[in-house]
Amino acid sequence: MSKPSKVLIIGSGPIIIGQAAEFDYAGTQACKAMREEGVVSVLVNSNPATIMTDEGIADIVYIEPLTVDMVSRIIERERPDGLLPTLGGQTGLNLAVDLADAGILDKYNVRSLGTPIQTIRNGEDRELFKQMMINIGEPVPPSATVNTLEQAREVAKKIGLPVVIRPAYTLGGTGGGFATTWEELDKAATLGLATSPIHQVLIEESVAGWKEIEYEVIRDGADNCIVVCNMENIDPMGIHTGDSIVVAPSQTMTNKEHQMLRTASLKIIRALGVEGGCNIQFALDPNSTNYYVIEVNPRVSRSSALASKATGYPIARVAAKIAVGKRLDEIPNAVTGKTMAAFEPTLDYLVVKIPRWPFDKFASGDRVLGTQMKATGEVMAIDRCFEAALQKAIRSLEFGNRSLLWEDRNWELGTNINSYPLEPNDLRLWAIMAALRRGISAKEITERTKIDLWFTTKLQNIIDMEKQLLSQPLTPELLRQAKRLGFSDEQIGTLADRLPEQVRQLRHDWNIRPVYKMVDTCAAEFDAATPYFYSTYEQENEAEPSQENKAIVIGSGPIRIGQGIEFDYCSVHSAWALQESGFKSIMVNSNP
Repeated sequence: MSKPSKVLIIGSGPIIIGQAAEFDYAGTQACKAMREEGVVSVLVNSNPATIMTDEGIADIVYIEPLTVDMVSRIIERERPDGLLPTLGGQTGLNLAVDLADAGILDKYNVRSLGTPIQTIRNGEDRELFKQMMINIGEPVPPSATVNTLEQAREVAKKIGLPVVIRPAYTLGGTGGGFATTWEELDKAATLGLATSPIHQVLIEESVAGWKEIEYEVIRDGADNCIVVCNMENIDPMGIHTGDSIVVAPSQTMTNKEHQMLRTASLKIIRALGVEGGCNIQFALDPNSTNYYVIEVNPRVSRSSALASKATGYPIARVAAKIAVGKRLDEIPNAVTGKTMAAFEPTLDYLVVKIPRWPFDKFASGDRVLGTQMKATGEVMAIDRCFEAALQKAIRSLEFGNRSLLWEDRNWELGTNINSYPLEPNDLRLWAIMAALRRGISAKEITERTKIDLWFTTKLQNIIDMEKQLLSQPLTPELLRQAKRLGFSDEQIGTLADRLPEQVRQLRHDWNIRPVYKMVDTCAAEFDAATPYFYSTYEQENEAEPSQENKAIVIGSGPIRIGQGIEFDYCSVHSAWALQESGFKSIMVNSNP
């Protein structure tokens, strides 16, 4: 394949639920990658509060509506020979298919780079995707695609309730839902058919309660494939992955299960013919090795941004270079400066992602979580153990000073598990902690919520430490153990009846201070040139302080209502301005 000379990159437009700052991050990386490869980039986006629309990122920028009419006029004027639709989220994919259907791409001889148009159709059209999986021998849940409400009822009768409704060509589970009764089916199917641009929904057997596992995979034009990262949703199937607490790498799979799903992921990306990044979601039966392929995003996704930050592997940059003809073994790893992009990342730490829901702004909103995404943003925390990463992530949500100690005063707290709000909602984690405090066992919580026993046992570890801090005198060893489990000075002070300042002073007197470890893609096998760091309470510090002039830029944390991508934009410009003034900029943020 010849290298294109001019490429049109489609942005993702305004921030909506399911499509936030991660696509600005992806588009910016792609524009930089094009410049490195000597390819002229033409960017079209309708959101001006983005880094990708800045001077010096893309070569040519259009801030225009993302419509077939407008983009076809840009194509007529600029005459690009390539189109990169996979970095603009669902908006970019849908627009690329519409341009192809309108004959614009053929008319001006523009080829879709990275992911062919037919591959987008195979990944997004529920019927085509199902048939492709059957053809390559990958299991999918019993299901059928329908275009009318009557067909939806017929299929649901054959499969049996409960069922999941999944509209085609939509984002963040928009228009999707669960149906456990015929009334719910009629309501969900009607909404799904109206939401889908091609008026098609998949009626699928429910696998609620199975584990939800994601694989982030990359393939190049020479058929080299690697798995960048696998991720496990702590919440089981039935909750949209954007509304789930996610841990990377996955913690509860056996090696046999991991190898089985890894093999399936590589098989699927090859069958689809994706050249670039691809996100594959599986449902895994917790009681056997049975699994189903749930869906594929044949593009850089929200999970790709998390996987990039979790591993240090720049998925969007690598995907853009693959799109212009580079192989994985020709793309250097920017973090190590020594290895190539064909080298699978290795993690010697654990990452937890928690969604940021808008219910602090909409207190009377429906807090129940399902297949339709409700979170506006997310936070990520890194540490050496699950307990510490989870507690760090909860502090990053910025809900006042709500730690895991928080309990809702309206809850009826007792020894009866049924009195706790353990159905999927944004407060379920705190309800689980409240139940564990009152003697309900981790096993009972698992049976009720279908959250794996490994995770509920880890939550029990946090409760056990709370009890020690409440009942025992504060010693250097106890304080060190609490800090290693992610307890803040404020939490320790609350439990040990001291002021946070007193706890901090004790820590310093006993020399219990955090050290900083690298995210370097290779678990310290090679020296890292441009790593980033996370704090943890261990011995060895890997962050060497710079002797140059330096300044800290404090990021804006998770995207929420009233605080969106514009603050990310401001933070990046602050860092650039400091660098231009001869200062080293140190960015601190919790948003992947």
